[in-house]
Amino acid sequence: MKRRKAVAVLALAPLASAQAKRSAIRNKFVGVWKLVSCESKDKVTGEVRYPYGVNPVGRITYDTAGRMSAQLMRPGRRAIGGTPSRGSAAVVREASADDMRDILTGFNAYFGTFDIDESSRTVIHHVQACLIPSWVGTDLRRTYEFPSANRLVLTAPTDQHVSQLIWQRDDT
Repeated sequence: MKRRKAVAVLALAPLASAQAKRSAIRNKFVGVWKLVSCESKDKVTGEVRYPYGVNPVGRITYDTAGRMSAQLMRPGRRAIGGTPSRGSAAVVREASADDMRDILTGFNAYFGTFDIDESSRTVIHHVQACLIPSWVGTDLRRTYEFPSANRLVLTAPTDQHVSQLIWQRDDT
């Protein structure tokens, strides 16, 4: 009987080792990261744009339960909507089309869960809610690299552009 248990334990050892490795990679993501840079390069012309400005504001958070959230903003957007005491529903209801365009331009936010595909060095964000309604229920795939302990680089290809976002661990 003891021999069977030993064989069973040995048979599970590779699985445990692979699971520990996955956990180590996943654990690198866990925490709050501050957006340092976001560049979007046109695949045809090579033109580089900064959709959130040259000094973007943003946070991305990953937790141990597999949840994530991201907020990205271009600073210096035109102040629209009055005081926070009005409430966001009132601001949206009363905003003109131009005001709505200005409110939405240079900002994005979403949350959901995440998985890691180590073989392709990809993090997959499973979007549950988003400022852009058509993203809800989709998977956003970003290749990742950790050039240092406190830096995370996510690369996100689209049909026309390749965006590279550089994040720094936020210990504040």
